Amino acid sequence: MVPEFRNEPLVDFDVDANRRAFEAALRKVDDEATREWPLVIGGESVTTGEWIKVHDPSEPARLVGRVARAGRREAERAVEAARRAWPSWAALPAEERAAVLLRAAALMRRRRHELSAQMVVEIGKSWVEADADTAEAIDFCEFYARESRRLAGPQPIVTSDGSDVAMTYQPLGVGVAISPWNFPCAIATGMTVGPVVAGNCVLFKPASLTPIVAARMVEILEEAGLPPGVVNFVPGSGEEVGDFVVEHPEVRFVSFTGSREVGTRIYERAARVQPGQRWLKRVVAEMGGKDAIVVDDSWCDLEAAASGIVVSAYGFQGQKCSACSRMIAVGGTHDRLVELVVEGARALRIGSPRDPTVNFGPLASADQLRKVQSYVELGEGRPALMPGNVDLPGYFYPPTVIDDVPSSARIAQEEIFGPVLSVLRARDYDEAIAIANSTPYGLTGSVYALDRTKLERAKRDFQVGNLYLNRKCTGARVGVEPFGGFGMSGTNAKAGGPDYLKWFVDAKVSSELL
Repeated sequence: MVPEFRNEPLVDFDVDANRRAFEAALRKVDDEATREWPLVIGGESVTTGEWIKVHDPSEPARLVGRVARAGRREAERAVEAARRAWPSWAALPAEERAAVLLRAAALMRRRRHELSAQMVVEIGKSWVEADADTAEAIDFCEFYARESRRLAGPQPIVTSDGSDVAMTYQPLGVGVAISPWNFPCAIATGMTVGPVVAGNCVLFKPASLTPIVAARMVEILEEAGLPPGVVNFVPGSGEEVGDFVVEHPEVRFVSFTGSREVGTRIYERAARVQPGQRWLKRVVAEMGGKDAIVVDDSWCDLEAAASGIVVSAYGFQGQKCSACSRMIAVGGTHDRLVELVVEGARALRIGSPRDPTVNFGPLASADQLRKVQSYVELGEGRPALMPGNVDLPGYFYPPTVIDDVPSSARIAQEEIFGPVLSVLRARDYDEAIAIANSTPYGLTGSVYALDRTKLERAKRDFQVGNLYLNRKCTGARVGVEPFGGFGMSGTNAKAGGPDYLKWFVDAKVSSELL
């Protein structure tokens, strides 16, 4: 009997034993910096002679490890391995496929600190952010295991006298999961195990900045008993491997999380029917956001609102698709709110996240650093908190607040994916909601208001896939707040929700006349 789903609790690092265990995990990850991680194709380890070298963004000279780089030849082998493995995997009872995910969740719990420590050194997450990432990966395994069993059971349809009618779901076949670097354990795991537990086989291409934590996840799936060929690990460049597998005629679906630019390109390329292709490909895309927190003038506790904004804007250095990048202050809330947000941003401790007291680490790469700098250098708005020099070797860019930003400005319309908060003024609540809806995105948003009618209007009028009321706009929980957005934020597949697995199956109705 599988118990009811519960979200994985987070680790309390104020407990001395937990701190010591995490420090030991960091040492283990450092000791394995010379390890070379192969591709996994059809259950076999494959090296290519070419490597993705991973460096610590806090100390770019420090090598974290090397992962084999796939090319088109390896991608073709992976498609064929997945195609061969699919019939027997799809034929397994849902309970047996779910059991693999439940075993994987148990193994992730045992290796939790190892996975989290890998993210600290590989992408610059703080201890707390990394642990939350791993906990979410465990949640995806647990939740989708249960969802697959539910989809395999009787489905609610209208009964009819004289006919025996049933609706069942059948897996699609071979698919591709292209995961991002910002949640390299959680999103990578969810994008992979969701289609797999529904009966599909997957080519898994992680982001080139974070392939090692992805390799550890694949290692856990193998140890949990996943048959060869069901998940094939093929890290490589988007131009060489990504385009090839997206367009491959044997690929039935593509699941992608990343930038709007890449996501729309995948959507376009997947729509083209290739010679020999017998289906329209299904694309699941999550492409970021330009998320806003509205603070209405009916809200009294500006300290609480400012705290939620600081956490939302600067958690993991603003490198979350759900991060607050626009603060919309209604009426007289503006001046004091800006003071409190600047005060909270200044209080963040910048440094290497190897230090458990650090809550603001580096950006992911030199490219990310240049991108953030380029937006601030546009000179739009009025500086309220500008970054000073950071005497550290990594890709550090301190928290930034830009006040009086016009709603049409680039920094108010485009996803920066960094620690830059734009402050916009609104005369009244109507204008605030109009400003919030003025971008092409529609992922997350938040409203702080005591006026109940305004909160209800936000539910109707604020066009985002995940709306939060009187709280921060990050931290969606698997099963509790299914995640996904509207417009250019993607296909709104709602990861971690009851509809997600349906993107990877076809519904079939059988009706027998009695």
